Formats: sequence, C-alpha cells, structure tokens
Amino acid sequence: MAENNLSPASIISNLGTHFIGQQVIYYPCLTSTMEVAKQEAQQGAAEGTVIIAGEQTVGRGRIKRAWLSPKGNIALSLVLYPSAVNLPSLIMLASLAVVHSIEAVTGLKSQVKWPNDVLVNGRKVCGILVESSVRGNIVDYTIIGIGVNVNLRLSDFPEILSTATSLSDELGRDVSRLSVIRRLLLEVEKLYLSLQAGGSIYEEWRDSLVTLGRRVRVKWGKAVCEGVAESVARDGSLLLRRLDGSLSKIVAGDATLRD
Repeated sequence: MAENNLSPASIISNLGTHFIGQQVIYYPCLTSTMEVAKQEAQQGAAEGTVIIAGEQTVGRGRIKRAWLSPKGNIALSLVLYPSAVNLPSLIMLASLAVVHSIEAVTGLKSQVKWPNDVLVNGRKVCGILVESSVRGNIVDYTIIGIGVNVNLRLSDFPEILSTATSLSDELGRDVSRLSVIRRLLLEVEKLYLSLQAGGSIYEEWRDSLVTLGRRVRVKWGKAVCEGVAESVARDGSLLLRRLDGSLSKIVAGDATLRD
C-alpha cells in the first residue's frame, strides 16, 4: 500500500468519531510513537490525538521488550486524559478495540492472551502498551500504544515465525492498513465513551481471554509461578490457582501458555 494512503487527511476524512483520531500526526519513519505521544501530551495535545509511524525503528513492548514494526505494519500511539477510575479498563479497551477491528476488516476471529496480546490462531498479531502519568488520584495523561502485524511477511523473520503471525499471512493477501486504523479509532472511541458513561467492558474482555482455564507460567519481576488461570478480577488482575492449591492475584506480569 502506498504510504500516502496513511496521510492524516485519509485517516480523518469522514471518520465518524467525535475526538479520537481527529488530530493525526504521521511520520514516515519514527523511533517510537510512544515517546512522541508523551511529548505531545505534555504539551497539552487534544484528547484523541494519534501518532502514527509508517515504520518504527525502536518500538517498545511490555517489560522493556523490543517490538518489531517494519514497513507494512501499524504502529500508533493515542493520547487520552482518562479519570483514575477508568485506568484499569484501558488495557481491556485497547485489546477489545483491536479484536473488533480485525474481525470487521478481515473477518478473522482473534482472542486476547492476558494481559494484552491479541492472537489469531494461537499466534501473536498485536501488542499493546499502556503508560500513564499519575499524581495521587490525578491522571495527567495516558498513552495507549498499539502495534499490529498487518502486512508482515513472517518468512522474512524466522526468529518469530513460531510465535507471531500477521493479517496478511493469515489471509494470503495484503490488508488495507488504512481500513484497520480507521476502524480501530472508531472502536476505541465507542468503548471509551461507554466507560465514561459508567459502562463496563470487563465481561466481554474476560470472555475473550484465551488464557482462562489453561495452565500458565507467569513471570513478574524476578518471581515466577505456575498454575491454572482461574479467572480475572475487574481491575484486570489474573487470579492464578497455584500448584499447591492457593490462589494468587497477579496485577501485572507476563503469562506463557503451558498446554
């Protein structure tokens, strides 16, 4: 797809949102959309401002991991100013927006691996990163980073072939990044407005999790434990039934499916 198809005008035109994606800043190549979005937020960018990179060279995933974002993929970060009460729901919001968008544009069904990876046929197609600046009960800003493998040829990256996939690999044809981005922004706004109105997206997020009922290995910091992912709390924490029968509540970490 021609890079000019990701121009701000092409994304904003008749988008149908009130504020999400009404301000788009596009870079053909950028080190990290997260860093630029933070700078924009600190300078008072309008809520819903989106930073998009045609190619991202120093993308970041969770737990300080690198995130591969070559040409043909989606790398974007979104500026929000949420209330503190909605902070735990933003990872749910982002992953559900991706799930909805993938199905709407491609027909592919996807699932969420706790806490925030989106999988198609058991392999990772999207990574999400949520970072906030919080002072007491005041949220200065939140940045949601979303990276989607759209037209990534996995054969070019054998090191991730067993764990990752792309929309184009799944379908056997290229997918319009513009269509995915536009639908994604619509879905984000719909879910965000629902949260602001007091709605809950917890149940749908919980039901989309491929993790529940499975044996998992969870790592957080230097701690590691195994057990069965029994459920998730409303704040997004994982409830893990450990091998000794005890129940642990894990607020943040990295879960690997063991079966």
